[in-house]
Amino acid sequence: MAEYRLHCMKESGNAYKVALMLELCGCDWQPVWVDYFNGATRTDAFRGTVNEMGEVPVLEHQGRRLTQSGVILDYLAEVTGQFGARDAGERREILRWTLFDNHKFTSYYATLRFLFGLQNSGDTPVVEFLRARVRGAYGVVDKHLAGRKFLLDDRPTIADLSLAGYAFYDEPTGIERAKEFPNIEAWADRIAALPGWKHPYDLMPDTPQT
Repeated sequence: MAEYRLHCMKESGNAYKVALMLELCGCDWQPVWVDYFNGATRTDAFRGTVNEMGEVPVLEHQGRRLTQSGVILDYLAEVTGQFGARDAGERREILRWTLFDNHKFTSYYATLRFLFGLQNSGDTPVVEFLRARVRGAYGVVDKHLAGRKFLLDDRPTIADLSLAGYAFYDEPTGIERAKEFPNIEAWADRIAALPGWKHPYDLMPDTPQT
């Protein structure tokens, strides 16, 4: 059995954040497919034995079971010694961007992608609201990245991996990232150039693994 086990599915950008961290760090890990679209996370069995919150990702390591991608990334940075903070100031800066990501950057985009890109909802008022929110959050990050390679300037951290959760999915959202947010586009290219990077569909399964 692998040292790390990650409960995930390939469509989840939040799970991808953790899968990418594990892969970039060269960890011995295996994905555990969760059949989300057929209600697996809503079952009593899942909530009773895997995650009471009914969500992925869930990471198992050395008898621990961790949930919430930001918490898991922080844990992995600690145990691997990679992509973490070098001092207290960087730790707070990483936390600042991770909270912004969870509250706005990933949150609005993931919901927009699900409704418009996966469920083909069309341009409903809710979709238009979400699209405006995405543009607002992306504008903040695009401005911050002007003249920077990564969120903390010269090197990638778990803050970058957190914000990169949905950066490589291709479902339509009605937003042209390369045109509207060129600094984010260039940043995503730098993430994809990191040694060991893989696309989410190449890291996480869509069927049970044998």
